Amino acid sequence: MIVRLHRRNAGMLKPAMSAKKFSSYHLAAALRREPDPAAALRLFLSPPTATPSTPFRYSLRCYDLIISKLAAARLFPAMESLLSRLHSAAAASALRPREQLLCRVISAYGRARLPAAARRAFEHPAFPLPRTARALNALLNALLACRAPLRDLLTVCRDAGIPPDACTYNILIRAAAASGSLEHARHLFDEMLHRGIAPTVVTFGTIVAALCDAGLLDEAFQVKEAMVKRFDVVPNAYVYASLMKGLCERGNVDGAMRLMEETAGNSELVLDSALYATLVRALFRVGRKGEVVGLLEEMKRRGIMADTVVYNAMIAGFCEDELDPNAAFAVLDDLQKSGLKADAVSYNTLVAGLCKLGRWQVASELVEDMPRRGCPPDVVTYRMLFDGICAAGEFHEAVKVLDEMVFKGFAPSKDGAKKFVQGIEKEGDTVLLESVLCRLAKVRALETGGWEKAVDGVLNDPPELRIEKQLDSLRFA
Repeated sequence: MIVRLHRRNAGMLKPAMSAKKFSSYHLAAALRREPDPAAALRLFLSPPTATPSTPFRYSLRCYDLIISKLAAARLFPAMESLLSRLHSAAAASALRPREQLLCRVISAYGRARLPAAARRAFEHPAFPLPRTARALNALLNALLACRAPLRDLLTVCRDAGIPPDACTYNILIRAAAASGSLEHARHLFDEMLHRGIAPTVVTFGTIVAALCDAGLLDEAFQVKEAMVKRFDVVPNAYVYASLMKGLCERGNVDGAMRLMEETAGNSELVLDSALYATLVRALFRVGRKGEVVGLLEEMKRRGIMADTVVYNAMIAGFCEDELDPNAAFAVLDDLQKSGLKADAVSYNTLVAGLCKLGRWQVASELVEDMPRRGCPPDVVTYRMLFDGICAAGEFHEAVKVLDEMVFKGFAPSKDGAKKFVQGIEKEGDTVLLESVLCRLAKVRALETGGWEKAVDGVLNDPPELRIEKQLDSLRFA
């Protein structure tokens, strides 16, 4: 009996002893394992051994883990609170937060499209000075993600006073290309060389892509040649993909295929399925769908499996170029038999193709079946179906789709709603028009001019009463 009591007491004391041994090392391990950022925050704020008399001693690794988790989860108020706490802890001890953590915080604000917050984070006092090009590049990337103009990025560089590196110039050139200013991109490239900074494959990839987007394929090929002969930089898959896409958009599929053959001799080039999807789409556009099978076989030989993107390219080819939705449905079946899952693009392409051919009933059945297939229709799906039914003049059927859209919080496009109302106006169905206007008001799907014209053209009330009714419908929507 005494032995049993002793064992029981020992068991009761064991957790208490374990709790006393719970250190910052154990907290860091627990934070790393915890997938829920909110739960991780509670654990950080109340570790097992923390008491008012013996506060827990946090390591820099603990702060790093929890702030990174909160940043990734976009729990910014909690993250900022811990950054302030870290600042106080760093001032009272030897803790020196790493710049890598600062870059994570800045990048998180960039992904959340919060440029002002990203700028403030760059100056946060919790992180010791000086800043390096790494932090500057994180800020530039964040601002570019927020679509800040090139002049803002250049101002940041000037104010920071940090010597730029190749990554800095790559971001600035990308910003210039995104703004459509090839002249600025060229100037930045020349400035890069003048500073003695060697351009990288990313630099050339950005310039080649920008030239291809501008339709300057000859210049793009000149850059590809110069990067090899003058700078000894080997083109990567991104460079080849940009050039092939540019050739395909021009209808030069043979040139794109020759580039593809050029890559076959380089085992280091890792091509992805998206590139093959571009070629598949181009073959359909020029009426050479028979060559698609050979292209797919080449993919297999190179160890690249056809994914949903490639199947979607074939579905689009059959729907948009061949006008053969039955063949597109066969591709959809093959996609699912191969173990892949059709996505919204797969179904939206089919819905658009069917509506284009006037087969809106089949399109409607497909949309109804999408949830069962594991892909609920999105706003694009409904808009395509709605526009297709309106184009067929079946406005009473379109009303049913509109009801479902309104119920789900979706709205037709402004152009689609305008054509819908105009179609009902032509039919002179006053009752239906009044009902439709109320539905469209709920989702604000028609511009003010469209409302006034629709009400003024069909209802028989005096002008003042028509406007009053319209305002009421908008007010109560």
